Amino acid sequence: MKRNIVIATVAAAALIGGGTATAFAVGGDDDGAAGTSSVQLKDNARDNDSDDARDDDSDNAHDDADDAAENTAEAKAAKVTAPDAIKAALAHTKGTAVSAELDDEDGGLVWDVDVLKGSTWHSVEVDPGTGKVLGSWVDKDDDGDDAADAARVNSALKGASVSAADAARAGAGKGTVTSVDLDDDGKAVAWNVETTGAKGAESEYNVDLKTGKVTPDHDDRDHDDHDGQDDDGSDD
Repeated sequence: MKRNIVIATVAAAALIGGGTATAFAVGGDDDGAAGTSSVQLKDNARDNDSDDARDDDSDNAHDDADDAAENTAEAKAAKVTAPDAIKAALAHTKGTAVSAELDDEDGGLVWDVDVLKGSTWHSVEVDPGTGKVLGSWVDKDDDGDDAADAARVNSALKGASVSAADAARAGAGKGTVTSVDLDDDGKAVAWNVETTGAKGAESEYNVDLKTGKVTPDHDDRDHDDHDGQDDDGSDD
């Protein structure tokens, strides 16, 4: 798995020891051997030829419908919750869980949990059907910045009383949690939690590192609204 870390320096006086901190979003693709998941989903890929025959509005509507169907299928198929997946990963690999994501890979649906132990990153895959650890490996950054990345994450989490599992439990009241990671909401360091609703709609929330308070991630929604525009506000 290749670990992609998005780094942003933010003011976090209220959260991290009265100073500044750096926020991270950790995720990536499978790069190591792992067992086969007990949860296998059907291929929902659409026919590209029929896509070309649709107009933009119709195509977007079908994309949204397909995404919602996929989200619903993954959320329903995962019998193991995010907190339980994190617990299983930490029982296998001691350290601090920095992210957990429900991901449909070649070997089936898995919980992909990133664990930081000292300055070493570990990727642990957990079966969402059984809670069994399917595999784990040391995950090295191609740029060789693992130690620096680890130091920044440890600094961001210093003094935090809410863990990734705690954040996932807090977000569960909003829907089925499919992802949790350490992220920047534009104002302060927080846990970012993604949920899927009953009809497949995705929502994002921030969970305070100290209080566990859950708030909507408005910044992410605003960012998505402008993804198709240049800096001057015009379309590409």
